[in-house]
Amino acid sequence: MAVRGPAPLSEEWLLGEYPFLPGAERWTAEFSVGELATAPRFDRTRAFGRARALAGADDPSGSTVLAELDRARPDERLLSFLYARLLLACAPSAAPIRRWAVAEAKRAYARLERGDPEVVREVAGRLGHPIEPLPAGGMTIDLAEYLHLAVPIREGAFRLGPQALRHGRVEVTDARAARLIEEAVRIELSRPPSIDPALAERVRGLEAPFFEEIARRTPAPRAAGPAGPTVLRADLFPPCVRKMRRTLESGENLSHAGRFALAAFLHRAGADEETIVDSYRGAPDFDESITRYQVEHITHRDGGRGYEPPECATLRSHGLCLREGDPSAPAPIDRARDPRCFEESLRHPLQYYRQRGGRVREDPDRDGPTTREGAGGRDAATPRGPERTPSTGRR
Repeated sequence: MAVRGPAPLSEEWLLGEYPFLPGAERWTAEFSVGELATAPRFDRTRAFGRARALAGADDPSGSTVLAELDRARPDERLLSFLYARLLLACAPSAAPIRRWAVAEAKRAYARLERGDPEVVREVAGRLGHPIEPLPAGGMTIDLAEYLHLAVPIREGAFRLGPQALRHGRVEVTDARAARLIEEAVRIELSRPPSIDPALAERVRGLEAPFFEEIARRTPAPRAAGPAGPTVLRADLFPPCVRKMRRTLESGENLSHAGRFALAAFLHRAGADEETIVDSYRGAPDFDESITRYQVEHITHRDGGRGYEPPECATLRSHGLCLREGDPSAPAPIDRARDPRCFEESLRHPLQYYRQRGGRVREDPDRDGPTTREGAGGRDAATPRGPERTPSTGRR
């Protein structure tokens, strides 16, 4: 494989390409964070940092090319990254830094996937997720580490079942190892660094135009309201659906299965397309055009009847069932165990919604799931053909 850069494992090259690695902070040992935010000699660095942060807000896919930044010196690339992270840590909302984390992680993946596997191994080790090469190609990672990184990934190919597991380690291809490291980078960058309150206030004052612009470019989550032929009663939703909505509204990642289940449920509960699209605006990788396309795919099937949401057993298998309660939820009703979910006859989230008084699109009178193949059929769990889930271009 081709190796990018003149000396791929030199410290300067490595930290310039992957500035999120531990050790990058020593490049700032000769000056303070306050100097980075104010000193004239860092004007160019700050401009790069703003461009980097705004690119993430505009395009969390990470495909936006910042040609001038790519031609910059390694130290400029590193410091622009650090300044972008500083700016976003000072933002009043967590949504911009989560979108930027997705974009930076995808940019890192593009470099790792094209580069030398030795670089993948080095980056993974420095991030605390050691991987080892296999003699015949590919890599191996500890099972616990694999689960930590793979569970949030929406692609079905990363589920544990199909993986080769030997002696407590999972064998993966080089490309799949790079994708796991992408997730490690996203998780790390989604956590804002600790900033001195006085410095944060000063940065917000100095960069007021930037914060106005980032707020304008970052989609804000919107609560669903009355829509469609019925009134959408969010207070009657089952615990699993309420949790999916909270996850997105807080700017956190929702799994592939969760995104499909939410769109399908909202459609059958009477939500119009705008309400469904708005439900995904808090996703860190939200892209409006992709989301609209994928919502249409889910909701327009069978002349507008749409895909059936997964039944309860399927949601449990994907770790989406919240019948025992959500300890992290702010409302007591969401933290508590829901006895209705343990009733033997309850098999489907739409059934829960009906029993509590909600109306379901095109089928208001039935007590169970409304799928031609029955409650246990494939149609109740997942769409035929290529799966598409809102807010992401990945399948």
